[in-house]
Amino acid sequence: MKRKKKRSFPKVTVLLLAASAVLLVGSGVGSARAALTYYSENYSVQMNMQSIGVSLVENDQVVSSRDYADADKWEGTTEGSLLSNLLGEDEKFTPGKKYDEAISVTNSGNIDTFVRVTITKSWQDANGGKNTSLDPQLIELNYLTDNGWVIAEDQSTTERTVLYYTKALPVGESTPALSDTLRINESIASEVNKTVKDNTITYTYKYDGYTFHLDAEVDAVQTHNAKDAIKSAWGVDVNVTEDETGLSLQ
Repeated sequence: MKRKKKRSFPKVTVLLLAASAVLLVGSGVGSARAALTYYSENYSVQMNMQSIGVSLVENDQVVSSRDYADADKWEGTTEGSLLSNLLGEDEKFTPGKKYDEAISVTNSGNIDTFVRVTITKSWQDANGGKNTSLDPQLIELNYLTDNGWVIAEDQSTTERTVLYYTKALPVGESTPALSDTLRINESIASEVNKTVKDNTITYTYKYDGYTFHLDAEVDAVQTHNAKDAIKSAWGVDVNVTEDETGLSLQ
């Protein structure tokens, strides 16, 4: 899969923060884990699985997609990486700065579907190990929930956010963006330890050496008999309108 305000710091801190920012993105923002799309296959009764297909879109570009071909085969699967185009050429990542990060879903199948997206944020060390003591809330994805998207608060944590699109997604159409910007809270610069040894002052940042990761997973379920399909595939209860064009969380 897998990263606003300006504040003033002493000169030595500014220099160290610049180095810290480089370490935060490791070998580049493209180190973010691959975005994934998938369909939960638990529910198969009264379903035309050959028609299911979803694509994850970032800033108007498809980054991952998956379309079902037949009863036991996916086709047209592509897997890309979120945030790979976050920075311009020779641009350095800046904590506190807002970057464009519009995430949406396209129905690339042949039947109308309901979709949900799970966003997971984490900090990882150079070996890919997740550090649970670092705060994922400092990875700030600004969610948009006035356009049909709703956050399932009871299914979400500080690390994971689950969003449902409350309208049926017709074939070939895309949802509105569920987010618009991403930033790393500039307070990471205040997470610093000061040590003095042999008249030398050293500042060590808590987030030095870690990369931030943003993962997105997309689920799609047919609109036909959607209430039962969603319960079986996703394990949640929802209300579905009589004409199966909308849903709401219970």
